[in-house]
Amino acid sequence: MSLPRYTLGEIADLIGSTVQGDSTVPVCGIAPLELAKAGDISFLDNQKYRKFLETTQASAVILSSQDAKLLSIPALICENPYVGYAKVANLFNPKFEYEQGIHPTAVIGDGCNIAENVSVSAHCVIENDVTIGAGSYIGPGSVIGRGSSIGEHCHLWANVTLYHGVKIGHKVIIHSGVVIGSDGFGIANDEGKWLKVPQLGGVIIEDDVEIGANTAIDRGAMGDTLIEEGVKLDNQIQVGHNVRIGAYTAVAGCTGISGSTKIGKHCRISGMVGFTGHFEVVDGTVISGMTMVSKSIKTPGIYSSGTVLEPHHKWRKNAVRFRHLDDMAKRITELEHQLKNLTGAENSDE
Repeated sequence: MSLPRYTLGEIADLIGSTVQGDSTVPVCGIAPLELAKAGDISFLDNQKYRKFLETTQASAVILSSQDAKLLSIPALICENPYVGYAKVANLFNPKFEYEQGIHPTAVIGDGCNIAENVSVSAHCVIENDVTIGAGSYIGPGSVIGRGSSIGEHCHLWANVTLYHGVKIGHKVIIHSGVVIGSDGFGIANDEGKWLKVPQLGGVIIEDDVEIGANTAIDRGAMGDTLIEEGVKLDNQIQVGHNVRIGAYTAVAGCTGISGSTKIGKHCRISGMVGFTGHFEVVDGTVISGMTMVSKSIKTPGIYSSGTVLEPHHKWRKNAVRFRHLDDMAKRITELEHQLKNLTGAENSDE
């Protein structure tokens, strides 16, 4: 497949940036600074890679106006170079092509409403009373449960499973292995035995959401689990029952969100974060990797927990000391009391 060709000036017009240098330079690909060759455009966003500016073979670079002063080759000036890179990468991203229609091996239930220009791939199972909007694609081996609905221009890759009554908005991307609408982890202890609590709610995914491979989103116990507009979920995330994730929040891989957690809008959650559930996180919160969130966050900011990487011998010493923190705290409190009493006695003598 041949990639499109642009001049630098054409790219600048398409993404809304400014050209520094020759706007007629041809661009036919995109590559990292250290690997780029003639005809490629690259970008600089992380200052760790600034050292490659002097030696890059790229025909042009996307960068800030400040960094552009260091460059002798043509450039695209962007306030946010990474956003600029994303827009240019979309220009060179091959468009996914598929045949419209229903594959002969697909199984379609009764009462379904499937738009004419939808593609249902091989070995899909579409159960009764399912709605699929115009321009959507259902990948091979996917299962859409009864009464579920999928909006327009959605893309479900291979082997996606939607349980019954799941509602998907428009322009949603769901990657392979995703399961949406399975039962939440609801169990009650009945004299030492576990009694299953029926999960009676559903799942609502709003418009322009992307869900990474092998992520699981549980249906609500009562009411619905809700993923609001523009949310981006990475691979292998667990979203428990009745969780609500606010609009345009991004969550990185291997994060676990326990039931009834409410995460605000425009939050950024790093990888392997654990939420213990039944609390709220305010809009605009940033949580760093491997943080344990065990209470509500009411003030926007950056939050972290755990220990950072350090040499093993030092970590072992600190781990031993960590076990004595409670004892040390008690001893410090006692010393403070003794010091206060001693100071009070001295003042009394004076």
